[in-house]
Amino acid sequence: MTSSEFLDKLLPSYKEYYDLISENILPPFKAEAKFVSHVEQYFLVHSAKLSDIDSTEHLYFAAEENLSLEKLSDMAKLAWEDGLKDVVPYYGHRNSDVTVIVVCDSADEDVAANVKKIRYSKTYKFMIYGWSNFKLVVVDLKSGKVFSNGQGAETKGFIRKFMKKCSL
Repeated sequence: MTSSEFLDKLLPSYKEYYDLISENILPPFKAEAKFVSHVEQYFLVHSAKLSDIDSTEHLYFAAEENLSLEKLSDMAKLAWEDGLKDVVPYYGHRNSDVTVIVVCDSADEDVAANVKKIRYSKTYKFMIYGWSNFKLVVVDLKSGKVFSNGQGAETKGFIRKFMKKCSL
């Protein structure tokens, strides 16, 4: 199975909770998805608002034949900058996360060792106005392994379960 075929099988599993974006996708990514959550809490009546909480997540999907550390770093930086361009921090902003999932046919040896070192995070007004984290997951189809940075551990587990389901 090639990286593009794997990505085509993976994308529908995100469709239930994320809005898949099919137009104006940022190159070199093959697909994008977005999750937006807005929660309001009231005390008895709507005029007595207790809290207003916004949370967003931008996902970027890429399929590569051979992944180098330099290319991975460039994709991570590009996604981080693009994912944060629309963030408007305010008292009700909780978080705006950016996730990059790269599926590759094969990866250079230094990619596995350095995925954990690719990290970004940002706080807004000492976390009073929320934060942003960067999650990175790399799927190496040749070795059958999945690598992630610290923030991407949950997504890594999901991808591993998906690979078992697809019997890879």
